[in-house]
Amino acid sequence: MSEKECISLVPLHSSEKSSSRTNYSRTNLGSLVATPPLFNQSQFDIVLRRQYSRQEGKPKFTAVPSRFLNLTNDFEFAGWGSISHLTLLPEDIHQGDVELTSFREQQVLGQFTASALAANDILGGVFYTLPSVVALAGVYSPISLFVAALTLFLWRPVMEEMASALPISGAPYTYLLNVSTKSVALFGAALLLLDFSATAVVSAATATSYLAGEVSLPFPVYAGAAFVFVLFTVVSLSGLRESARVATGVLAMHVVVMTMLIVASVIGWGRDGMAQFRSNWSLGHVGLSPAAIARQVFNGVCIGMLGLTGFECAPSYTSKMKQNCYPKVLRNLHLSALVLTSGMMLLVMALLPLDVIESGNNILSLLAQKVAGRWLRIMVVVDAVVVLCAGVLTGILSACELLVKLSCDLILPRVFLSTVPATGAPYVAVISFIAFSALIYASTGANLTVISQMFAMVWLAVMALFPVSLLLLRFSRPRLPRASQCSLFVVAGAISVTVTVAVGNVAIDPTIAGWFALYLIILLVLFYTSQNKVTILRWVYWAYDQLPWLHRRQFTKGWGDGLIRHMKKLRRQEVCLLVKTDEINNLFNMILYVRRNEETSHLKIVHFHSGEIPSEMEANARSTYIVLHCFLDEAFPEITVDLMFVEGQFDPKNLAALAHHLKIPRSLMFMSSPGSNFPYSVAELGTRIISI
Repeated sequence: MSEKECISLVPLHSSEKSSSRTNYSRTNLGSLVATPPLFNQSQFDIVLRRQYSRQEGKPKFTAVPSRFLNLTNDFEFAGWGSISHLTLLPEDIHQGDVELTSFREQQVLGQFTASALAANDILGGVFYTLPSVVALAGVYSPISLFVAALTLFLWRPVMEEMASALPISGAPYTYLLNVSTKSVALFGAALLLLDFSATAVVSAATATSYLAGEVSLPFPVYAGAAFVFVLFTVVSLSGLRESARVATGVLAMHVVVMTMLIVASVIGWGRDGMAQFRSNWSLGHVGLSPAAIARQVFNGVCIGMLGLTGFECAPSYTSKMKQNCYPKVLRNLHLSALVLTSGMMLLVMALLPLDVIESGNNILSLLAQKVAGRWLRIMVVVDAVVVLCAGVLTGILSACELLVKLSCDLILPRVFLSTVPATGAPYVAVISFIAFSALIYASTGANLTVISQMFAMVWLAVMALFPVSLLLLRFSRPRLPRASQCSLFVVAGAISVTVTVAVGNVAIDPTIAGWFALYLIILLVLFYTSQNKVTILRWVYWAYDQLPWLHRRQFTKGWGDGLIRHMKKLRRQEVCLLVKTDEINNLFNMILYVRRNEETSHLKIVHFHSGEIPSEMEANARSTYIVLHCFLDEAFPEITVDLMFVEGQFDPKNLAALAHHLKIPRSLMFMSSPGSNFPYSVAELGTRIISI
């Protein structure tokens, strides 16, 4: 039988008159076109099989008509797949061992060091949260701040369960990526990046404003914020370990200064008595109805959530923490916020006149002046500037983890993985994030109020992603082992609080929603454009196809070939499916996931074995000589489906060795959800979970 010969089978009992043969022919552009049978004939015809003429590596042309009327669509067809057996080489095994050791050595952050990175943000919030809450809640501010901090009791068990199931950095983007589709995960990534940027901008601008409230600066506030960005860009490029040490030193200073202020304030309160507190309380609720008081407390809770910003940053570097540190980090952050914000507000109410408090000008420095004198006021101002600047560091480090992860997942260019040789810091990610944050700050006219308003909405949206991710995890990945499990009522409570507080913030100032939507839409457009580059180019190619006169012009006649080359280049990155069984429905669904979420033309199905190969796997992947045809390879003409049997145990070291051998990043290796008896962590594997 020749290479191009095709066979049509008809039932033995059908007559020559009633039977028919489907006619196949090649067009001048290379596509295979079929003349469909009549309806009364089609019931007797059996589908024509093309495996008899297949050639490995040759395009899998189909009889489906092309959408391109004037140009070829051959670029849409990948080559036929192959079957291979692989034994990992010693150098591959060695490289896998090196990568696994390197991963474990990156877990350098202990309980207090990891807490310090986020604590500088969450505890630094006391400097800009108190004035905002007082403006709305008045004398009820301590109550509002205490209630706001209590809500984190809902999020802590949710975040602990997610981190125990998926102990990987870049959360909640990485959570959504492993429990849903890539499109949903990109929505989470856009929110996260916006949150980190708002953290950096608000911290830098507030630090400069706080300093400007004490001394006359020879430069405007926005120039000071720009200097802070430059300074902490340099600190970030020094590497994670050094950045963590800086953060720890800053936090230690902040704790000392706040302790001194609290002790001095308690002594001053004991000396002056309750007179000032009673006076403020009487002035604060004169003429207010119970409904008005409840409204003030609720508004204070809504704005008081700003004092908790930074709590969402801890999951973004989970994989860098030592074992069993994460729950302790969340506890440290929560309790410190619970005590500091509401406790400090109570001391302010007890010692300062209400009109001074409501002026909103550096409240804590005024408190320090009253209880201890100018020396403590200077210390508080210095502490405020340093701690708020450290919030910029938190935003940068968290954003870099996210940008690197997006690059590994082929959302952003691979250049974002470039690092400083001496420190390993991702300098492209650092510089890009600083530039993006500066652009947001400049686009608002250096308006700190606008950025702060947007910050509140973004933070709430990010916090909502954690309970949503947990619901998706339990529904779509229920087999993933985890150390803790919280009640569904807790999950529902976290979502309800998020929605309620978000509505409250919009009711306070409707423009918040507008700024939030504007920047979110911009980021979503950028991310989805980057994710769907081939699809966009295909639309451009179709538009070019619809204009035949462009094909004859000297300047434009080569555009079609250029678009084809670029689309092929974008789809050349191989991806890998790690499979344990040969169930055809599971394999089919996994390939469907790849087709819908990844821009690739080459897929490898890999099975690790110790000498025994599932009975039907090879038949499902390839059948040249038997009637059971290569179903998976034929079902996806745009993807080359290879089947590879790898001898060895399925463990992190061998998986890293395979990634080195195939030159496929482990972030592009997909697998089903492991069960409770699986001995390895998902973080050690470095793969993506795509099915139940």
